[in-house]
Amino acid sequence: MFMTNVSSTPTLTAKIKDNSLGWLGIIRLGLVQTCIGAIVVMTTSTLNRIMVVELSLPALIPGLLVALHYFVQVIRPKMGFISDQGKHKTPWIIGGMSILAIGGVGASLGTALMAMNLILGLVVSFIAFVMIGIGVSISGTSLLALLAKSVNDQRRAAAATIVWLMMIFGFAITSVMIGKLIDPYTPEKVVMIACDVSLIAVLLTVIALYRLEGSVSQYIKNQPEIKKDNTPFKEALAQMWKDNDIRHFTQFIFISMLAFSSQDLILEPFAGIVFNYTVGQTTSLSGLQHSGVLLGMLLVPLSGIGFLRKYVGSLNLWVIYGCIASAIAMAGLCLGGIIGPAWPLNLNVFLLGVANGAFSIAAIGTMMRLAVADGLGKEGVRIGLWGGAQAIAFGLGGLLGAIASDAARLFITDTAHAYSSVFAVEAFLFIVSAKFATRIQR
Repeated sequence: MFMTNVSSTPTLTAKIKDNSLGWLGIIRLGLVQTCIGAIVVMTTSTLNRIMVVELSLPALIPGLLVALHYFVQVIRPKMGFISDQGKHKTPWIIGGMSILAIGGVGASLGTALMAMNLILGLVVSFIAFVMIGIGVSISGTSLLALLAKSVNDQRRAAAATIVWLMMIFGFAITSVMIGKLIDPYTPEKVVMIACDVSLIAVLLTVIALYRLEGSVSQYIKNQPEIKKDNTPFKEALAQMWKDNDIRHFTQFIFISMLAFSSQDLILEPFAGIVFNYTVGQTTSLSGLQHSGVLLGMLLVPLSGIGFLRKYVGSLNLWVIYGCIASAIAMAGLCLGGIIGPAWPLNLNVFLLGVANGAFSIAAIGTMMRLAVADGLGKEGVRIGLWGGAQAIAFGLGGLLGAIASDAARLFITDTAHAYSSVFAVEAFLFIVSAKFATRIQR
C-alpha cells in the first residue's frame, strides 16, 4: 500500500511533506468550494422561496428541480474518469464552474419567466438545473480529486474541515447578501444578482487556482501512480466495484447520507406539531442543529493534535462512532415523539448535529485517503463514484423523508408516533452505515 511505502522511506517522506499543499493552498481550494456553495444556495434556496411565495407555485415544482440537479450528478464517476486521463485538474474545475455559473443565471432567468409564461419558465429552469448538476459534478469532483492527491495524510482531516466550512460560509454570506439586495423583489433584480454572483464566483475560482496545481507538482510527481491502460469506463467501474473497500465505502456513503438528508424536511414540522414550537422557534432549532454540525466538524481535526491523536485520532473511528452517535440521537427523537414536550428537544437536536458533523467530516477525510490509497491515476473516478452516491442519496432522502412522514401519519393515527416511526428507520440506517464503515480495511 502507498502509506506503507512512504513511511518506510524517511528521505522521501520529508520531501513529500515539504512539497505537499500547505494551509494557504488548502484555503485557496476552500475558496473555490465557497464559490460552488454560493451559486448552489442561490438556486436551491432563494429561487425556491421566490417560486413558492412570490409566484404562488406549488412547492413540488422547486422540489423536483432541486432533486433534478442531484440526480444529474450520477455522471460524477464518468466526469472523474475523464479527468483522470489528463495530468491536470485545474481546467476541469474552471470549466465546471463556468457551466455551473451559466446554469445559475439560467435558473434565475427561468424563475423570472415563470411570472409571464409558466411553461417557458419551466423549460428554461429544467435546462438550467441540469447544467447546475453537470457543473457541480465536474468542478466538485475535480476539486476533491486535486485536494486528495495534493494534501499529505496528516492534514487530510483538517483540510476537509477547512474546505467544508468555507462552503458553509459561502452558503451563509450569499444568503445574507441576497437577502439585503433583493428587496423590494423584482424579476429583473433576481437575474441581475444571479449574474453578479456567478461572475464573481468564476473570477474568484480562476484567481484561487492560478499556478496552484503547479506548486505541488513535485509532491504529486513523487507519489506512486496506478498504471494507466485503455480500459473503457464501464469496465473500469466494474473492476473498481470488485474492490471491497471501495464498494463498502460507497454503500456507507449512500446509506449514511440517505439517513442524514431524510431528516431535513421533517424535523421542523415535527417540532411544530408535537412540541408546539412557533415558526421562530423551529427556525432557531435548525440554527442550533447547524451549530452542532459546526462543532462536530471542528472536533475531528482537533483530535489529531498532540496527545489526543493517540486516542481519538483515527478517522475511521470518528466515522463509525459518529454514525452510532447519530443513531442514538435519532432514537432520542423517537422517545421525544412518545414523551412529548417534556423531552429536551433542543439538546437532542444539538447533539444530533454534533454527531452528524463529526461523522461527515471524518468520512470526507477517509474518502480523500482511500482515493489515493493505491497511488495516483484513479482518484477522480473514485471520488466521482462516492460523490454520485452522495448526490443520489440527498435527492432521494429529501423526497423519501417527506413521503415516509406523510405515509406514517396516514396509517398511524397518533401524529407523534408517526414521526417517531420515521426517526426509528433513520436511526436503523445510521447503524447499518456504521456496520459498512467497520468493513473498510485500508
